Amino acid sequence: MAEENISSRDDSINAPAVVRKKERRISWIWLVPVLAAVVAASLVLRTWLLQGPEVSIVFDTAEGLEVKKTQVRYKDVVVGLVDDIHFNEDRSKVIVDVRLSRDAAGLAAPGTNFWVVRPRLGLNGVSGLGTLLSGAYIDVDAPDGAGAETKATQFEFVGLETPPAVTHDRAGKRYMLKAHDLGSLDIGSPVYYRRINVGRVISYALDESGDAVNVEVFVDAPNDRFVTEGTRFWNASGIDVQVDTNGLKVHTQSLVSLAIGGVAFAHVNPGLTQEAKAGATFELYRSESDAKANPDGDPFHIRMRFDQSIRGLAVGATVDFQGITLGEVTKISIDFDNENKRFFALVDAVLYPERLGPVYDRMRARAEAERDNTGGRLIATMIRYGLRAQLRTSNLLTGQLYIVLENFPKAKPVDLEPSEPVMIPTVQGNLEQLQQQITNIVDKIDKIPFDQIGKDLRETLSSTSRLLKNLDKSVAPEVSKTLQAARKSLDNINELLARDGSLPANADLALTELGRAARSLRSLADYLQVHPEALIRGRGDDPIPGQLRK
Repeated sequence: MAEENISSRDDSINAPAVVRKKERRISWIWLVPVLAAVVAASLVLRTWLLQGPEVSIVFDTAEGLEVKKTQVRYKDVVVGLVDDIHFNEDRSKVIVDVRLSRDAAGLAAPGTNFWVVRPRLGLNGVSGLGTLLSGAYIDVDAPDGAGAETKATQFEFVGLETPPAVTHDRAGKRYMLKAHDLGSLDIGSPVYYRRINVGRVISYALDESGDAVNVEVFVDAPNDRFVTEGTRFWNASGIDVQVDTNGLKVHTQSLVSLAIGGVAFAHVNPGLTQEAKAGATFELYRSESDAKANPDGDPFHIRMRFDQSIRGLAVGATVDFQGITLGEVTKISIDFDNENKRFFALVDAVLYPERLGPVYDRMRARAEAERDNTGGRLIATMIRYGLRAQLRTSNLLTGQLYIVLENFPKAKPVDLEPSEPVMIPTVQGNLEQLQQQITNIVDKIDKIPFDQIGKDLRETLSSTSRLLKNLDKSVAPEVSKTLQAARKSLDNINELLARDGSLPANADLALTELGRAARSLRSLADYLQVHPEALIRGRGDDPIPGQLRK
């Protein structure tokens, strides 16, 4: 009822018009997170655009490396950071994930080397001392210049445990040397030219054939221009001692080469002056004298059979001919002779016939005219005239042997049969002859009946002993009596010859009478000389003193 009354009273009042506003679907407050998301996305996009590639480096150990702290440097410029460190599947290696910067993406390319810089003490001194304060870091060496990569093309690398001997930014050339053995050379050993250090040894490895050692050296620019096609390298390690007619000569490059070895080179062949190309291969000679020796020409292989002991003969022993080193021993083996049932030695050697000089030149000219083998013709001719191989002693103290090729006119003729290598007949060595003579002497000594001689000697000594006993029993007493009688006789003679004895007095008187007689005879001689007639008439009267003679 009350509601009806109120509505009747308010009929004259207009009802208010209600206008509803449209509701906003998105509030302005949402702009803040949207803007934050856009900024974050832009930062992520910018970081992604600026971020470089991620590469994995395999090391033996992660010593000194820390995640998000260890830097990667190229030419002392930070180009990345270690992102993660983990093991490989069998935990034998450590894999270091490195995030490089975008500007350094080209470092992830073939030929790039990574290694950890730590304090090291090597042949060339101490390195990496700065890491004692700053900590270890990963250094990078990559090819640079016009041909360098600008984008990442490789993402897995094997890190080096030691710094490379030569980096890509070092000017110079690499050469390969083939050596018989490594000797005392090592990575970092110096390379000398005219006793100046111009490079170093950067690597070495066995040849695929296993018959040589490949030694790679690096010669710094501009000194690499002195390596020509006529250059020869030799091992300058240690001390080179030579003894010749001029006396004792000692050669060495430096004190460093004595400790860590070294390589030296020189231009030897004046006909080849063109500069050698990078990567050229040279032979590494054992000594300077071998490197500077004249070329030996084509080698000529021979083989010799010795039916005697070859103790003291070694590979590398010289083969001598008329005082000239014509070659050297290359192989020593042993074989068995089924016919004679004995072992014998086979010695292979290589000869260089060009060392014979004009003789070889004449033989070569004749052989070329007749299209024959020069070395075979020369050896066949020499064997026909008595050429034989013989072992001789080169050092009596050490017992070292060498082979000499010499003419033996009384040697048995031998027909040279074609073979490869050529078989050279041999004769018994001087030492073997001496041993045979000694053996003959010993055989003769063995034939002497020392037992019978000893028996006879014992019998003789026994007879002598019995004789001496008899002498002691029978002769010795008589000899003693005889000596006593002789002693008494001597005593009597001494008494007779004493000064106060009768014999000296009588002797003096006799001498006085003899003197008087001598004077009388002298007076008689004088008188007869004056009065020779006295011999007939006799002596006249003595003259009266003072009376004149008629």
